Order: sequence, then structure tokens, then C-alpha cells
Amino acid sequence: MLKRKLGQSNEALSEIGLGCMGMSDMYGDADRLESIATIHAAMEAGITLLDTGDFYGSGHNEMLISEALKGRSREQAFIAVKFGALRDPKGGWGGVDGRPASVKNFLAQTLKRLDTDYIDLYQPARLDPNVPIEETVGAVADMVQAGYVRHIGLSEVGVDTIRRAHSVHPVSWLQIEYSLFSRGIEREILPVLRELKISLSAYGVLSRGLLSGAWTKERSGNPADIRNFGPRFQGDNLEHNLELIEKLRRLAESHGTNVAQLAIAWVIGQGENIIPLIGARKRTQLNDALNAVEIHLSPEELNDIGSVFAPEEVAGERYDKHSMALLDSEK
Repeated sequence: MLKRKLGQSNEALSEIGLGCMGMSDMYGDADRLESIATIHAAMEAGITLLDTGDFYGSGHNEMLISEALKGRSREQAFIAVKFGALRDPKGGWGGVDGRPASVKNFLAQTLKRLDTDYIDLYQPARLDPNVPIEETVGAVADMVQAGYVRHIGLSEVGVDTIRRAHSVHPVSWLQIEYSLFSRGIEREILPVLRELKISLSAYGVLSRGLLSGAWTKERSGNPADIRNFGPRFQGDNLEHNLELIEKLRRLAESHGTNVAQLAIAWVIGQGENIIPLIGARKRTQLNDALNAVEIHLSPEELNDIGSVFAPEEVAGERYDKHSMALLDSEK
């Protein structure tokens, strides 16, 4: 497994990371033992980055990772944690809290659930519109100074917020959606990240399964799976997007690979400052990602693939209208 430099630090992370959200939340029930086995398989293959959030399963995901890491050296895993999203007892959402006192409270609980003395990277999951980003990042910076956090990240924020946060404390990465189906960051955000030497932690590289090559109309309908409420997974949008997937399938076959592997390889090939997150819940899904790192696309091949998936070709936004309106990165 090759390494990629984290921001301006001396830290080197695995070329891809494991996104653990689906093991606890959002996509329906997951098998606990298979989830742990997938984490183990990822680490044995050289993946060091484990990405989670304190609100994934209302703490369940952090406890799952803690269980998976039992008996292993803490230094084997780089644990990135998102905070700030509020949940209710029914699993609903209650907004975002980025107040400094809340930041430290969230962190205290995360340290306990993960059974660790420090978090490798800590980041607000979304921008709190009622709290200046300088205050939220300043609170995390205090925790860096105290030794509880090693690096600061951001998630789904735009250029102005990135610059303001970075002026308070160096930001190591921005976590944001990036894939053949989600390329909006190429206009303004990605150039600023490269200017400031901030890494990109790319989630949704398979567009929540659309780019896996395995999604079909028949898979729709599970109320526990948030994808069924996403615009790209509904009605005519889904029909159109599945047609695009067939174009990618033909390209993949010409490269001797499959849809998922080619989609991941395309993101990997967009720059050394990009670290894709793979949301694998099973070892079989993980294998696609591990094979993708062996695919090395030329600049010409990257352009050819990208031209088939121009942003205007994809049908539907990546979130519903309410969620899109809350994203600082989309303003």
C-alpha cells in the first residue's frame, strides 16, 4: 500500500482509507462480525486510515472500531473523527453544534468510546451557521495543544470557510464528496486546497453505491437505506444514471477491470493530495478497492473517462434540497 502525505505535516497515510459509517448507520443493518473482519482485513492490507463520526449509530461506530482495534498497537491506526451533528433517541437529526464547550464535550465522549488517549484527526461534520468557524477550530486547536488531538480537519465547507479556519490553525484536510458523479469541487475548492497544501479526504467515491456497478432499480425501497431518498436514486434520475454506469462498464471492460475499481482508480489518479475513502461494509467490497490501487491510469485515460462523466451529465443532486441548502460547500 502506497502512502500519501497529509497536508503540510510529516504524517503519511495509506493511499486509500476505510470509511466505517455504513457499519453502523444509514444503509440498513450490518453484520457486526463481518464489519470487524473488514476492518482487520483493511489493516492487514496496509490501510491505516479509519474514518468515523461520533454520531454514526449515536456512538456505535466508535465502539465498533474500539472493539476491532483491541490487541493491536494504537499507532497502527490513524483515526479520523467527525463531530457536531446532533441525534435524537429515534435516530433523527437535530442540527449542528460547533460551540467550543460542545466541541470539548464531544471529544471527551469520543475518547472514552474509542478507548484511546488521542484522536489523530478531529473535524466538525458540518459548519454551524450560528458559530464562527474561528471559534470551533480554535477549540479543536486548544485540544491539539493539550495533546488530545493531533490534526484538524474540515468537512463540506467552501473556500471562504477554509481560508478562515486555516488562519486560526493549519488544516490538514478537507473531507468532501468527490467522484465521477460529484465533481463540483474542481471549480474553486480543489485549487484552493492545492494552494494551501491541504489534503482532500474524498468520500462518496462510488456515489453511495451507484458507481459500484451493482446497483439496480430492484434494490430501491428499503426505508432504512438513506440512498432511497437521494435524488440520484429516484425515478427518471436513476434510469439516466444507470445508463451512464453502463458506459463506465464498457470502459472498465476495455481496461480489464470492473466499474467500481475504475471509478476508484480515477479518483486516486486526480492528484497526490487526494485520499479516497472506501465505505466498504464487507470484505468482498474491500477487495475492489484494494485492486483499484493497482490500476495506474495515464493522464489521457483520466481525461477520457472524465469526459464521459461531465458534471452536467449526472441526473439529480447529491443530497435532497434541504440538505443541499445546509452545505457551506455548495454556497
